Parts: sequence; structure tokens; C-alpha cells
Amino acid sequence: MKTSKNKNKKVSKPKRAKSVTIINKKNIHHKYIFVIGGVMSGVGKGIAVSSIGTLLTVKGYKVNLVKVDPYLNVDAGTMHPTEHGEVFVLNSGLETDQDMGNYERFLGRDLTADDYITSGMVYKHVIEKERSLGYGGRCVDAEQVRDEIVHRLEHAAKVNKSDISIIEIGGTVGDYQNVMFMEAARVFKMYHPRDVIFMMVSYLPTPGNLGEMKSKPTQNAARQLASYGINADFIIARAATPLDKKRKEKIASACSIPVERVISAPDIKSIYDVPINFEKDYLAENLLEALDLPNAKTDSSFKDWMKMAKGIKNHVNKEVRIGVVGKYFNTGDFILSDAYLSVLEAIKFSAYEAGVKAVIDTVNSRDFENEGAKGKAQGANEGAKNAGSPVDFSKLDQYDGIIVPGGFGETGIEGKLNVIRYARENKIPYFGLCYGMQLMTIEYARNVLGLAGAQTAEIDQKAPHLIIDFMPDQKKKIAEGNYGGSMRLGIYTSKLAKDTVAYSAYEASDKIGPGSTIKERHRHRYEVNPKYVERLEKGGLVFSGRSPDGTLMEIAELPSSVHPFFLGTQFHPEFLARPLAPHPLFTAFMKAAKEAAKVKENSRTVLV
Repeated sequence: MKTSKNKNKKVSKPKRAKSVTIINKKNIHHKYIFVIGGVMSGVGKGIAVSSIGTLLTVKGYKVNLVKVDPYLNVDAGTMHPTEHGEVFVLNSGLETDQDMGNYERFLGRDLTADDYITSGMVYKHVIEKERSLGYGGRCVDAEQVRDEIVHRLEHAAKVNKSDISIIEIGGTVGDYQNVMFMEAARVFKMYHPRDVIFMMVSYLPTPGNLGEMKSKPTQNAARQLASYGINADFIIARAATPLDKKRKEKIASACSIPVERVISAPDIKSIYDVPINFEKDYLAENLLEALDLPNAKTDSSFKDWMKMAKGIKNHVNKEVRIGVVGKYFNTGDFILSDAYLSVLEAIKFSAYEAGVKAVIDTVNSRDFENEGAKGKAQGANEGAKNAGSPVDFSKLDQYDGIIVPGGFGETGIEGKLNVIRYARENKIPYFGLCYGMQLMTIEYARNVLGLAGAQTAEIDQKAPHLIIDFMPDQKKKIAEGNYGGSMRLGIYTSKLAKDTVAYSAYEASDKIGPGSTIKERHRHRYEVNPKYVERLEKGGLVFSGRSPDGTLMEIAELPSSVHPFFLGTQFHPEFLARPLAPHPLFTAFMKAAKEAAKVKENSRTVLV
């Protein structure tokens, strides 16, 4: 059994490490915290890592968070959202797992491509190095794979100039895909015993028929972890309810760790409460003590986090109902909101900023298509002529704002176009993201300019009016079957036109750079066809954001004199929305939705 100078601490009130105001990092070695799953996946490793990163940051340490995904895909870009959740894009253009989005939101800063590792990346590099005689003709085996993983983790720490690396290994203990990463973690500990600790995030089930929380699966997971030569130093015990003293002691005894290192993590309403709960259990102090690092007083900025977490959860001054209309929500009997995770979080941040509580409904776009609608060249008017029951669009009246997020493919497209038309004609605030901007442009061309058959090349390359077409460099890539990492990806500059809705939104948030420029993250292959730009503008649509050379349409909108808020972006503003720094366009949208809710309320009052 492990020994610890903390072994005689009382569970109810752990002894806190000595607090100092200034940390002298001169003689501190870089530290590593490996976070591994136990029992089952999907119980919050990513949120635990994000929360620990937040707490150590407000303690004065520079932290970098690394996500390890054991699949053989080189990146997450070709994965289906209904299976893997949202694809998150970094400034560099790397397409990653959605946990990277949580990391950035919790830390409040951008991460780099070095903070994301997949088995595919590692094996691809090792094979390419072997093909170019990078190993000098030696036999290449698992040892070289392990060493490449170690090198990448060390490199991420170096380029980030961080004090502590927190590394989340995807999946759970026992997954054969994880073996090489477990081996790399073991080697880290072997060579740096004082600088590496392990944390297991494990689930404690409460079977319905028994009504009693069971710790045995977690105990078994800890033993399985030990079979890799790794012993857990901390256990984050996820459960429906808080752990009692008895179960904490049982886990501590079975896993040979001090009882104060068993951290209770019950289900909560908001993920932004997790750092607060961890702080109450002195997790950061205990981690620093385990790493032999000095503790420091928590920075006052954590009070802003606590205020935000409380506001997002409890702000009930005014409720605003938002409909997010997408195609990835329903698969069988499931609703997969993770497909649009960043969008949903961005709404919450800006709702708090606007002084309202967002009530978000996920809406399947196919619910707004007529039966038998084939849809490739149909407008909302033509759809009504099809066989089948007519669609009741009045269901959309319950929403104070509507968002159509990004996506790919034909499924649900006519439903989205119908929804966009209804929002435009009925003055419901509308916000289109990427595909949502392209579709609002198509809808405008069809139903305002009268261009029957207006379409995107993604759906029908032979349509009579290709309002949305391939970007010039994309046609060859598609012809060659080059889909992975080949889109327009990452951060790009756009120039805003003054006296527009978009300009006002960015100006209010002080987010406009020199020359009326902004920087946003992109992920797309298609663009507004330059051949139709002049015609669309003459018809009343305003392109308020363009690429610096003026060739790419980045933001489309209707003037505020025509519509309370009808705006779309080719980029993905949700990727840069942060809890303590909401995105200006989402905030402008939520303020418009707030006004729409107020108008409805006043109308009801008059009628009464």
C-alpha cells in the first residue's frame, strides 16, 4: 500500500497545502497529469480535465491540455457527427475532437495543433519516417511508436512553455486502442517519478433495483490500470449523487490512495459548476501537493467564473426561446445535441451577456419538409404543392430566434430553406452559420429574386442557378477524392462594411481590428458564387463581411430597417465563443431575440 504524509487527514476537512502569493518557478521541473477513464466512457473526462486546467491556471500556473484520441483517423474531420459528436476546428485549421472546444472555453484561450494527438497521426509519422530511412535502416516496432508519443507530449509542453501538462487519454482502461498511450504514460512515470501523476475518472453506478451505489466496478478498473504498470494517484468518482464517507474510504483502501484523493463528482445542472465543486474539495491544492509544487492563493478572476456559472444556470429575469434547426439531432431514438455542442454553448454565454436565460429547443429540419418533397430545385412555395400533409410552420412562432448551424449534404435541406423563409417573412430573428448562411442566400435568391431552381453545387452541380459553388481550389481536391483536411480550415481575416448589423455587433464588443477587420475560424468547401453577388446586392441582400481581397463573401445580412436580425456567416463564430468572452454576433442575435420576446409579451398583454 502507498504511504502518504496525508494519510492521517480527516475526510471532512482536508489539510490545505500552504498558500503563497508568488510562485518561484525557477527550479520547477515540468509536470504531467495523465487522466484516464474507468468503467465506461462518456462520463466527463474532458470536463474534468478542463476544470482542473481552470483551477491550476487561477493558481498562477501555465497549463496546456492535450487530448489523445486512440482512433486511426489522422484527425476528426472525416468522422460523422452523429457517431463522434462535433468536429472542432483550431486556429491552425486542425479538425479535432469536441473536447478541444471544452478545453478552450474553460481556459479562455486558443490551443495549438500540438495539443491534439491521434493514433493515426503517430502511425502516419512513424511509417513516413521509416520510408525515408529516418530510422537508419533499423527494425521499426512498437517501441518507436511509443517514443513518438512521448516526443509529442514533451514537444507540446515545450512549445506552450507551460508548467503543467494535463493529458486526457480517450476511451477507458482496457481498450486495446489505448495500449501504446498507456505504455508511453508508464515510461513518463518511470523516468520522471516526481513529475508525473495519474488520475482516473470512473463511474459508480446505482442500479435501479438495488438503489445502492456500487464501488466495485471502479475498484476493478483501478486493478486493471495497475496491470499496465500504472497506479492511480487520484480518482474522480462520477455518480448520480455525491459519494458518502464510507464509499470514499472503501475506494481509497482498495486503490491504495489517501482518502482525500477520492473526489466526489455528482451529476450537476451546469458543466461550469464543476471547477467550483472541485475547488470546494481542495482538488487543486491536493494536486499541487502531489506534484510537489507550491500552492498559491486563487486569483480573483475565479470570482468572475463563479458569477458566470451562477448566471448561466439561474438567471431567470427573462426567458428567451431559441430553436436550433439541424439535421444531425435525430438518429433512431436518440437526440444528439453534441453534434452542435459549440453552438449550444455559445447561445448560453451570449444569453447571460444579454441578461436572459436561453431555453433551447433542438429541431429536426426534416419536420418542415412536405411528404414526397424531393427538393433539389424547389422553393418553400413549390414544396406545398407536393403530396402529403401540409407542414404547420406556425410551430416556429413559439421561437424568439432561430439558428441554422453548419452541416453537409442534402438531407433536410428543403426543411431548412422553408424555415429560413418563414423566419424572414415573419420577422423572427435568424442566425445562419456556414451552411446556414449559404442556405439563407439560396432562399433569398429563390423567393425574393425569383431565381427558380437556385441551389448549391453541393446538392446539384447542374442546377440552373448555382448561388453557392465550389471554391476554386476545391474542385480538383474533390475530383481526386481528397476529403481529409482539405477544406478551407482555420483562422482567416475578413473585412467589415461600416453601418451594418455585423459591424455594430463587433464594435460593441470592441472586437474590430485595424482596417475594420476581424479574424474567425472557417470550415467549408463552398462559397457564394461571385457571379451572383451583384444581383443579390441589388435585390437587397447586404454582404457586410468579405475576404480582404473582396472575393469571398463572409457575412450576409438584411438591414435592421428591413428585419430585426437576419444574418449569416460563412465562418463558425461558435468556435471562438467563451464563457467569459461571448461572441459578439451571438450576443447581437440574443439581444434581438430578447426584443422579439418582449414584443410578443406586449402583444399578449394588449390582447388580454
